[in-house]
Amino acid sequence: MSEQTIALVTGANKGIGREIAVGLGALGWSVGVGARDERRGEAAVAKLRAAGVDAFGVPLDVTDDASVAAAAGLLEERAGHLDVLVNNAGVTGGLPQEPTAVDPATVRTAVETNVIGVIRVTNAMLPLLRRSASPRIVNMSSTVGSLTRQSTPTAETGPISAAYAPSKTFLNAVTVQYAKELSDTNILINAGCPGYCATDLNGFRGVRTPEQGAAIAIRLATLPDDGPTGGFFDDAGVVPW
Repeated sequence: MSEQTIALVTGANKGIGREIAVGLGALGWSVGVGARDERRGEAAVAKLRAAGVDAFGVPLDVTDDASVAAAAGLLEERAGHLDVLVNNAGVTGGLPQEPTAVDPATVRTAVETNVIGVIRVTNAMLPLLRRSASPRIVNMSSTVGSLTRQSTPTAETGPISAAYAPSKTFLNAVTVQYAKELSDTNILINAGCPGYCATDLNGFRGVRTPEQGAAIAIRLATLPDDGPTGGFFDDAGVVPW
């Protein structure tokens, strides 16, 4: 069985996910590039490998049971274990998002990818993660999911949102529950906020680069064995729930 550190990043064919793959690859790790569109995933892998990253493609639709099971099987066959899982794939759900106008289907779409997809992938990968000496799970969240900040009148929390922001609140809560259940293991699981990055998720209106956004994921993926678990962090430190 390979001794090389193996990571899987979902939604890694572009944006923040691709930069997370770049950063983990720079550590000498082998990085699985999770991508819903296999063609785009292959193109991303080619670019990453050309840049010196030991990348490999992992066709992966986080909303599909069979796709996730196949991804776990691919990693089992390739490496027999997984050291780091970065749950990065995410969607806004669409517009409008004001609670009085939102279509319930918009909420359902956001939750299906941003929460249920994370649960589906995490549970499928846990048997592989349990074989790692220092397993880490990073859930890419957002400070717009902080109820503390959302309920503070002076806090900057973006536009009113009944789908995307609450889906990240839900993800944060699920992260805490995983940390509680896995507290007697060596698996560290945390939520990280990349900040407002310019990606196609927001029409490239963000003020940070995807590379800057990837930094928190790389930090949480490389925590020491005595590092935190069940926390919520951004570049500045702890984010209030």
